[in-house]
Order: sequence, then structure tokens, then C-alpha cells
Amino acid sequence: MTQTATSKQTSEQKSFETPDETRSFERGQVEIVNIGGAEIGRLVLQPGWRWSEHVKPIAGTELCEAPHFQYHVSGTLGVRMADGTEYVLRPGDVSSFPEGHDGWVIGDEPAVVVDFYGASNYAKHDH
Repeated sequence: MTQTATSKQTSEQKSFETPDETRSFERGQVEIVNIGGAEIGRLVLQPGWRWSEHVKPIAGTELCEAPHFQYHVSGTLGVRMADGTEYVLRPGDVSSFPEGHDGWVIGDEPAVVVDFYGASNYAKHDH
């Protein structure tokens, strides 16, 4: 966050246990907290979840158009970019993806991801 002469960061604390907003969709949800002038999201994606099957009908786009800057807490995610490049993301990984990708849970464990950029538009009906 860029600080200007007229703005000053304040002390805040929030918890994903009491998010400011929750958006649920088939096999998953995103919980959003508003803090420090930003919207931070925690995505909890269940086994069998795939963006192109479970969020595409909400987004109304061919691929996910939300950019992401994420920390992977648990579970494993696969991501395929529009150009065909694929990634496998595991706990402890940090990832950055621009618009234009599909994603899916790999294995039998839910994937939990904290998204520092892009969560505000994720699974939102009215873009």
C-alpha cells in the first residue's frame, strides 16, 4: 500500500473466523476481510472443485479473469494458464497469476489459499 502525505496506516486486526463477506459456490467458498484498505480472501476449495465447472457459471467468462497473489495454506491446487502452462501448488507456496486461467483441487484434501489480490472479484455475480 502506498502511503501519501494525507493518509496514515492504522492498527487493525481481523479474522477469517468472522469475515466481512462470504461467497459460497458449489464445492467451495471465499471469505473476505477488509483490512488496511485492501480486501484479503481465504478460499476453501473442496476435493472435486474445478473453476471451469463450479465458478465459471457465476463469472460468465471462459477462464478465471481474477488475478491472484496467493499463499497456499493446505491442500494441492492445479492451475492451467490460457497458454497451456500448468502449475501444481502445495502448502507453503506463494503464487502470482494474471487473468486467464483454470484451477482445480488435486487429491482428497481441501485446498485453502489466502489471496492478497483478486479476491474482491472472485465468484462475484456482478463484475
